[in-house]
Amino acid sequence: MATYLIGDLQGCDDAFARLLGQIAFDPRHDRLVVLGDAVNRGPGSAACLRRLMALGDAAQCLLGNHDLHLLAVADGVRNAHRSDTLDDILDAPDRDALLDWVRRRPLALLEQGWLLVHAGVLPDWGVQQVLQLAAEVEAHLRGDALREFLGELFGNQPCVWSPHLQGAERWRITVNALTRLRYVNVAERSIDFHCKQSPASAPAGLLPWFEVPGRASRDTPIAFGHWSSLGLSWSHGALCLDSGCLWGGSLSCARLAGPGPADRPWLDLVQVPCPCARQPSARKS
Repeated sequence: MATYLIGDLQGCDDAFARLLGQIAFDPRHDRLVVLGDAVNRGPGSAACLRRLMALGDAAQCLLGNHDLHLLAVADGVRNAHRSDTLDDILDAPDRDALLDWVRRRPLALLEQGWLLVHAGVLPDWGVQQVLQLAAEVEAHLRGDALREFLGELFGNQPCVWSPHLQGAERWRITVNALTRLRYVNVAERSIDFHCKQSPASAPAGLLPWFEVPGRASRDTPIAFGHWSSLGLSWSHGALCLDSGCLWGGSLSCARLAGPGPADRPWLDLVQVPCPCARQPSARKS
């Protein structure tokens, strides 16, 4: 049995199919986790969801910011963006089944000693707190008042964590960290929502979330996606698997070996090249 982690699909179903073939994925024995953003911007969002659903319990997909955006657009809480490619889901005959599957995905998982999230983890959060906060949001996403909950979920405030946060503010900062985080303003210990470039060109005072000194989750390896300008990287115990498939880069997959040597705690890395579905000049995440 093998456990595979795959970076952001964003509707690139052809690359997804080729990658599954290259690793000879067998749903009878293997497990697959997509690290969020299965949909949007690429040409095959509905196909990606159907392929994942067909794998049954052998496949899981974390919720990313684009997946939550899909739910909000479908429920009339947010307007579609001009660059969205969600109509193949919204107009599908199996729309309800697709959306129901998405809303029941987790925000965080612990697999073979690895913490898995779409974007990042705030410095003050230990692993168990991440899982607890994720579970709180997941319960609401799966509940009967989805539209009302989604209506409170989007926005940039608060941007500083406090254990005293309650209700919508607590849920919002949880979702923003787990699905949107790249940089932390170290002096303020706040989420920065503006900088998206690679660390080499980041403004002074900002650090990638995984580099913040004293990070409470530092003893647990973490795998994430979301940050295509960072690309495939292993640093400070964090593995980024978003290698820009949408932008003509690669779709990346790591086979887990559980916690191992600090320099490379996974066994195999597989990549397939991807055609460019979006031009870099329009690049957003």
